[in-house]
Amino acid sequence: MVTDGNGIGKLLGPLGAEVMEVLWAAGESLPVRAVLDRLNDGRAEPLAYTTVMTVLSRLAERGAATRTTAGRGYAYRAAVSDAAELAVRDVVRDHGDAAIAYFVKQADADPALRARLRRLMGGGGT
Repeated sequence: MVTDGNGIGKLLGPLGAEVMEVLWAAGESLPVRAVLDRLNDGRAEPLAYTTVMTVLSRLAERGAATRTTAGRGYAYRAAVSDAAELAVRDVVRDHGDAAIAYFVKQADADPALRARLRRLMGGGGT
C-alpha cells in the first residue's frame, strides 16, 4: 500500500506508515474498524483489530494522530500533514532549544529559506 517516497516508514515503521496513509487519504476521523478494513483491503494476510488499535494508540501518543471518543471506542485523524512535519516535531521535542537554534542559523545563512519560513509562518515575503 505505501510506497514510502516521503520517508514516513523510517519514522513510524511500515505499519505505522500504512496507517498514516489511510488517515491522510480519509481526511476525516475514522474509527479503528474503518482503518482496519482499509488496511486489509486486498491484503493476503489480514491484520488483527488489536494490532491496528495498538498502532493507532501509539500514533496518538506520539502526536501523529488525534483521538476522539466515538461510541464505545475511538476515532482517529491525522494530526500532521506529512512526514516532514512529524520529523521536525520529533527533532524539536527531543532537542528543544538546540534544534530551534540550528533552524534559525540555517535560515540566517540562506535568504531563500528565510523567506520560505516567513511565508510558512504567515509573516509575508522577504
